[in-house]
Amino acid sequence: MTTAAHREQEELLRLAREHARNRAPVPPRPAGPAPLSHAQRRMWLMDRLSRAGAAYHVPFATRLRGPLDVAALERALTALVTRHEVLRTRYGQRDGEPYQEVVAPQPVPVTVVDADGDGSRQLAEEAAGRFDLTTGPVLRTLVVRHGPEDHTVLLTLHHIAVDGGSLALLADQLGALYEQVRDGRPLTTEPAPSYLEFARRERDRDSSAVTHWAERLAGARPVPLPRPSTSAGPRRGEGRTLAAPLPPDVMAGLRRTGKAYGATVFTVVLAAAFAALHEITGTDDMVIGCASGQRERGLVGLCVNTLPIRVRWAGARDAGALLPRVRAALLDAQHHRDTPFDLIVERLGDAGRDREGNSLVDVSLDVLGDPPALRLPECTAEPVEIDLEAAKFGLALCLEETTGNGPRCVLRYDRTRLDEQTAHRLLRSFANLLQGMAADPVLPLPYPRVEAILRNRPEVADAVVLPRDGTRPLAYVVPSGTGSPTPDRLLTALRARLEPAAVPLAVTVLDALPRSSDGTVDRSRLPGAAETTAAPVRPLSERVQLVMAAFGEVLGEIPGPDGDFIALGGQSLMAVRLAEDLRARLRLPLTGLDILEHRTPSALAALLDERARQREQSAPARRRSGTRPGTVLVTGATGGVGAFIVRELVARGHPVRALARPDSAHLVHGSDIEVVEGELADPDSLRAAVSGADAVIHAACTFTAPDVDRAAMRALLDGWQHGPFVFVSSIDAYGQPTGTSVAEGAATEEPLSPYGRAKLDCEQMLWTASAEDRGAGCAVRAPIVWGPHPRLRDQLRWGATGSLFQAVQHGGTVPLPDDGWYGTPWVHAAALARAIVACAERQVHGVVNAIGGHIRWAELATELAQLLDTSAEPVRTPGPALPELRRAPHFDAQTLAAHLAEQPGEDWRSTIRAMLGGVVC
Repeated sequence: MTTAAHREQEELLRLAREHARNRAPVPPRPAGPAPLSHAQRRMWLMDRLSRAGAAYHVPFATRLRGPLDVAALERALTALVTRHEVLRTRYGQRDGEPYQEVVAPQPVPVTVVDADGDGSRQLAEEAAGRFDLTTGPVLRTLVVRHGPEDHTVLLTLHHIAVDGGSLALLADQLGALYEQVRDGRPLTTEPAPSYLEFARRERDRDSSAVTHWAERLAGARPVPLPRPSTSAGPRRGEGRTLAAPLPPDVMAGLRRTGKAYGATVFTVVLAAAFAALHEITGTDDMVIGCASGQRERGLVGLCVNTLPIRVRWAGARDAGALLPRVRAALLDAQHHRDTPFDLIVERLGDAGRDREGNSLVDVSLDVLGDPPALRLPECTAEPVEIDLEAAKFGLALCLEETTGNGPRCVLRYDRTRLDEQTAHRLLRSFANLLQGMAADPVLPLPYPRVEAILRNRPEVADAVVLPRDGTRPLAYVVPSGTGSPTPDRLLTALRARLEPAAVPLAVTVLDALPRSSDGTVDRSRLPGAAETTAAPVRPLSERVQLVMAAFGEVLGEIPGPDGDFIALGGQSLMAVRLAEDLRARLRLPLTGLDILEHRTPSALAALLDERARQREQSAPARRRSGTRPGTVLVTGATGGVGAFIVRELVARGHPVRALARPDSAHLVHGSDIEVVEGELADPDSLRAAVSGADAVIHAACTFTAPDVDRAAMRALLDGWQHGPFVFVSSIDAYGQPTGTSVAEGAATEEPLSPYGRAKLDCEQMLWTASAEDRGAGCAVRAPIVWGPHPRLRDQLRWGATGSLFQAVQHGGTVPLPDDGWYGTPWVHAAALARAIVACAERQVHGVVNAIGGHIRWAELATELAQLLDTSAEPVRTPGPALPELRRAPHFDAQTLAAHLAEQPGEDWRSTIRAMLGGVVC
């Protein structure tokens, strides 16, 4: 072995050892062959059948002008392959099934050749060269030298190891490693996520949503692309690429159109693709495939999944009608994006292909930005496109937005699936539709093209087309007086310009078109209109429009009436902001949890309509003149805890002053209750509310705004003059105790959550005020509170137990920690109210706990699965569990034990059943 080779091997071994030291601890891998992910298995099968050719090669080329150190590039590539196991994986076969095996790192050679002409032939031949997946490698490198400081670096990878999203990550890391080698610094090999583990988790993932997909795609067929007239010539998979430039301002226009309909640019482009295909094929029911990434941070590999988007035309005449349908179909697909496409195909069986064997998803769409480039120090980089003349799909449409060349439409097609003339027509139609939709959101779609053809006939003065569900449209014309328009002649003219499915079923000649009072054509009065099933478009109510506008202010884009808050990027804090905004505008009770429960403008507007009716039907808020002796102020009187406290105080004969927000004051029930309006964010209203009260029970909390909670506590303490002050605190104020049992008032242990820190700070304010001899200060630390109240029900579904509830509701495996006691303390709201009122009556000092019991997560998950009637199964796993299910110790509650004693109907199972009694799942 030469000295240089020996040094190279030593460096490789050092990198491997460093990589092993730096890797984060992971559970031991199961014995036996590692499975392939579903997408990898498809790549492997295509390779075994020799049907893929170069279609699944991923060439990544960059033209570099400047000094290139090839030896440094080799060392950087070796370090890169050492870091990412998927780049040094080979694929064997056992008992007819493939498996993947990671091999030890080896030096990565870089071949350097002088350019033959411009070097394009050499690059294309290298990119098309066959891979042997059984032996590997899945990465090879070629450098074409155009001059002393002018090179093209080509990395050719197999799709089984990477997807498009991996290339930018590899480029960034390779550039950083190259720079470290050039600078003489030690190579760093930060641990990278394992694709083997990704594949295993995908295999273990719940696949129950495949039933949803099977129902969604029932009866769908591949898009009927016009085929070439003869099968002689090109072979299957042989591709051709066409491109058409677009005006520079088209992207800004598409964004404006998307914003007007609460849609992304991708949705608008997808709608244009459906419209262009409809114009070419006349098909009213189509499926287009879209890529969906499932990448974990830092993971290199084949992490892309295909989503089949099905849209039915059903008489849509413009973008305003088509966009909401496309958007709804895309949102539905994204909600079920974790189901591997291969499982869907397997479930569909023969129904997933046509007679020629074409896949149901034979048309794809993508929107791409600047391609990645390998950037090395002292070099300028320019991406190089390599056309392998291969097609993965029968047809692939794409909108590219590149910084240097501007936007363009790209169409790639399988020459055995689409004839060349139709391909050019389709590209023009797609480009024209994108430009039209960018300029006018209500751009007419293909059926008006029939109208335009008819109106251009000299014998026709006017024309209109009546779309119909599931069949061809009807056309109507008015004679111009020049010549005689006969239906047969007009149909012949249309057949010469349109695909058969787009030609109207009949053309009817009328003396005049029926018109409405505003002069527009009244299609309902056309002959045959009664046979159509297109539903009239109902105008949106003012409240729906207001909610849509409020969504837009929080999310940055205005959705349609059925836009999903979470699917559009909404989060819990954003839901709180949205609720506060709508509550202030409408003066109706609304919380962030309401937003998460009613996630579309239509659903939320319906909820607000119902609450407006409740307010109108409720008795006006009661305000008494003067304060009765012994009055107890209760903050948060309409909340999940405050409502039970008010009820308990009234039952014991205490005069009650209930503090409620102006929008929810009408929800306080009880004719002898003094109702005052105020908010935690309004300190003056709190000081006014506490004035004259002989006792205070502070039960209100924002949950999400600690500074507001602290300011509210200061305001209440400013106004507190005498009597007991009971603060409803939380066990979160204990932090994260290390012991297995926590006594009342035990020391706080870091770390604290922001919520727990705020509770502890409020307690400290109370102790300071209590020291001034104004009265007894007591903090009742409570855990999760359950009880038959809408706010508590929402907390069960979306609060501290939200992840567990949603996992159970969706069915499948629910991962739970497998060591030690994992669960949560809880208390019934009625029991908590009894304990809090007892603290006020007895003037208890200091910290006390209010714990009703402790429940294991597995028990709760099993009970929820039965009540929700899902197939969820709690499974203890050494791997990642739901993030909220951290270990929780047991908490003592000796002081209040007598008041917390369980009464009939307060056991946890009865309580959960009562909470879910009105839930529609």
